[in-house]
Amino acid sequence: MNICVFCSAADLDDRYVTPARQFAELMGKGGHVLVWGGSDTGLMKVMADGVQGAGGKLIGVSVEFLAHKARAGADEMLVTKDLAERKAQLLARADAVVVMVGGTGTLDEATEILELRKHGMHAKPVVLLNTAGFYDGLKEQFQRMETEGFLPVPLKDLVFFAEDGVSALAYLEEQAGVQR
Repeated sequence: MNICVFCSAADLDDRYVTPARQFAELMGKGGHVLVWGGSDTGLMKVMADGVQGAGGKLIGVSVEFLAHKARAGADEMLVTKDLAERKAQLLARADAVVVMVGGTGTLDEATEILELRKHGMHAKPVVLLNTAGFYDGLKEQFQRMETEGFLPVPLKDLVFFAEDGVSALAYLEEQAGVQR
């Protein structure tokens, strides 16, 4: 399965790096392909190292103004002209999406993917990997949106909140009908 992972390109604390590394290794050992922003820095590098080191493949989608940070040695690397094209290419190459910890770019990617899913523009499963409670506030906000009628579909049909990589990958594999 090609799994798009949105995450930070920043160097982060071990409370985020260690679970990311574990998730990446699970992906690689499971024969999954990492589809990611292509950067060889921060959490993006941790994910690429872990997947590749465990035998998985890498499909990177960088953007012109960040191409100098693109990972050498990816199985495939595409460079797009802008962030909108990058997001479209990431989604097109993925069977599923996992949103890990990140900043405004990651939040932008997550909300666009969820908006597209809400409108039926894709049916790919989406997981918010809530490492160290990072997305507790966002989960609460989404629940409020649902309760107060701002979501035309049930929240559970838009996104699955996973507390760890094991449950995230199990959910995605279940959604894809992967037998283990």
